[in-house]
Amino acid sequence: MRRRAADYRRPVRRRFSCWIWALLGLVSVAGFVLFVVHHNHHHEDRVKHPIMDKDAINERFTHEHLNFSQEILNANSFARQLAEQMTLAKAYVIIAKEHNNLHLAWELSSKIRSCQLLLSKAAMKEEPITLDEAEPIIKDLSSLIFKAQDAHYDIATTMMTMKSHIQALEGRASAATVQSTVFGQLAAESLPKELHCLHVKLMTDWLEKKSLQEIADEKRNSPRLVDNNLYHFCIFSDNLVAVSVVINSTVCNAEHPKQLVFHIVTNGVSYGAMQAWFISNDFRGSTIEVQNIEDFTWLNASYSPVVRQLLETDSRAYYFEGSQDMKIEPKFRNAKHISLLNHLRFYIPEIYPQLEKVVFLDDDVVVQKEMTSLFSLDLHGNVNGAVETCLEAFHRYYKYLNFSNPIISSKFDPQACGWAFGMNVFDLIAWRKANVTARYHYWQQQNVDKLLWKLGTLPPGLLAFYGLTESLDRRWHVLGLGFDLNIDNRLIESAAVIHFNGNMKPWLKLALGTYKPLWERYVNQSHPYLQDCVTS
Repeated sequence: MRRRAADYRRPVRRRFSCWIWALLGLVSVAGFVLFVVHHNHHHEDRVKHPIMDKDAINERFTHEHLNFSQEILNANSFARQLAEQMTLAKAYVIIAKEHNNLHLAWELSSKIRSCQLLLSKAAMKEEPITLDEAEPIIKDLSSLIFKAQDAHYDIATTMMTMKSHIQALEGRASAATVQSTVFGQLAAESLPKELHCLHVKLMTDWLEKKSLQEIADEKRNSPRLVDNNLYHFCIFSDNLVAVSVVINSTVCNAEHPKQLVFHIVTNGVSYGAMQAWFISNDFRGSTIEVQNIEDFTWLNASYSPVVRQLLETDSRAYYFEGSQDMKIEPKFRNAKHISLLNHLRFYIPEIYPQLEKVVFLDDDVVVQKEMTSLFSLDLHGNVNGAVETCLEAFHRYYKYLNFSNPIISSKFDPQACGWAFGMNVFDLIAWRKANVTARYHYWQQQNVDKLLWKLGTLPPGLLAFYGLTESLDRRWHVLGLGFDLNIDNRLIESAAVIHFNGNMKPWLKLALGTYKPLWERYVNQSHPYLQDCVTS
């Protein structure tokens, strides 16, 4: 049985094996034939069309990653042609409207919108514009542009019309700028109603309450006012609330406020209100003196050139009658320039003959740090300690003074650093020795025709204190809070004194909201007079 079964299986295995081998042989032959044919065909293509294949590959790659900006710059691209025609068509729209040809302007505008739509679609798809897409718009725009030219809207007419439009717009912009500056200047000079209300209430107290006048008389002879072991500050202003903020911020940041003495000089209008306010309110035990500039009989026209100039009719006409003169910058018509309070800073040694060192503060500053260390700074024999402002190019001497005049150019360096008034430490001993006030008088006499510098106190200060100014660390005095929104917050936080110079004073509605809280925190909002004036 086993032998027959074995004999029966062998032939079947042989027939199956032959079938497999035959099938493999046919597959091998067919594969070889296909390989030869494909190889020859591929070789032929590479020989005959090598550049075409490479271009096709590059074209596909560019199509996938089209840079539309480069497409616009390509002189042969349809996108470039469309963009140029669209620009020309926009000019003709303006010209057509100018000549009241509204139908042509409408046709041009319609084709411009079609052109813009095609360009935006191409940019979004990152595909080049084809001839079929561009040709209709190019033909229509060309026809309309030719139509506009045929209507005598030629290039010369276009240029002249556009030039007249530009000149008109420049004139309007210039007038608007001047008007804005004038309005800003008026707002900066005006006293808000609530502050005027406060002045009226305090002046009433001063006139009705004789006790206030008696206290003022007693304080006038206080030995603390001439004690050089104390720290003396001077402020010249008629703005009651502003001066109060300066003093309040200084004493709030002082370790020993009782060692501070504040000397205020104001005018006759504000004198009673100032006295009533500073007598009625305590500033942490500091000493406060209020003086009336009208009591300085020695400061007269025979002694001071600036007093003589301020009394001249021409000077007052310059401020109050020349407001329509566009040649004069509005900021130089500011009435503060003819206020003698603004020029008192050059007479500090005469106002306080027994003092040796003082710190001068403007009424638009806020003190944030301890200030007494200023009095121990070594000024190296100089008169004025101030923060230089020449980090900005426009604060160098040549920006303030007329260097075309030989009187200026022969004595001063046009690239010398300017510095800031507003927080200055003055060595009055060195001042008297150098006779700085006489130097100031000399330059005022030289500028009687206003040709050496424009108005203000800084230019004559730069001349009078030239070579006598010690540069202080910038953190002592940070400026610009009355006009500059981009001051680094870290610089403001580290500053001993921040200065709201500019038109946007913190007591005005046009103040910069970012900085106004820095000033408002030192206003005595709880005072009943202030509350009544604000609510009324």
